[in-house]
Amino acid sequence: MVQLQPKLLTDTWVTATWNEYLRLIEDPAYAKAKGYYFNGQMRVETMGVGPDHASDNGIIHVAITLFCALKGIPLKGLINCSYRKTGVREAQPDVSYYVGDAALQPLHDRAILAPQGSSITNLDESPAPDLAIEIADSSLDADLGKKRLLYEEMAIAEYWVVDVENAQILAFQIINNGSQRIAQSQVLPGLEMTVLSEAIALRRQMDDSQVVARLMSSF
Repeated sequence: MVQLQPKLLTDTWVTATWNEYLRLIEDPAYAKAKGYYFNGQMRVETMGVGPDHASDNGIIHVAITLFCALKGIPLKGLINCSYRKTGVREAQPDVSYYVGDAALQPLHDRAILAPQGSSITNLDESPAPDLAIEIADSSLDADLGKKRLLYEEMAIAEYWVVDVENAQILAFQIINNGSQRIAQSQVLPGLEMTVLSEAIALRRQMDDSQVVARLMSSF
């Protein structure tokens, strides 16, 4: 049984039933929190509100969108979208993407098939995204640990963790319910993690327009 004490429930994994998890995340007191459920445990995570978290989140989204625009890669990005398989698991990455293929017919393009609407994405009806990203300010251990296992089970093609403190990206390719580190994205061919890590570091010294100019030159 879950003990309803916010300090025990926030930013830690707690054993809970699915119904207990739903009751908690539907509580107005947790309206601004992110919810995760995996393997009989839940994690209610406070949203990152610090400037470094916000900055890294923003520049990563701009960089990926710019890269895909220049390379002609169809893309649909979703910020703080929840993905739910009822009774089994739920995840709410900071940013997630459906990546298409310009060579395919539109009806078969995953960017076109990205979910729409105002309700939580039902994974029994919609595919999981191709890329999920967590911005790890104070949650690095959880992001590299149990959340990685959660995304492996969701069979997302790639999972990236942005280490805010060290200004670097730890990227993983997910294959057969396992994951391995990669230096270059496979779902966004040609995109090097070092370029994105450098952009995060530069953002500490430059304004956004200067960083984007550097990215355009790199891409």
